[in-house]
Amino acid sequence: MRHKQWTVEIHILEDDNDDLTRARAVLITRTGTRHESVGYARRNPADRPVPEIGDELAAGRALADLADKLTGDAAEDVAQLAGQSRQG
Repeated sequence: MRHKQWTVEIHILEDDNDDLTRARAVLITRTGTRHESVGYARRNPADRPVPEIGDELAAGRALADLADKLTGDAAEDVAQLAGQSRQG
């Protein structure tokens, strides 16, 4: 069995008032394919600022989008291979 490891970097930016948090998730595979997704969290003005919550929400949303993109890429690859096997 082969062991592979992919590392995802998450970069988080918060505005000065802690009203908006932006997270960017970046994955670069061993073959050099780059995947990038962004997620946002916005604090309700009536809520007290808790930066960790914005970080978690924005990062979770970025990772969910990244997961959707990877799943979509895999589906496209499977469809392409299925088309090739029908022709061959």
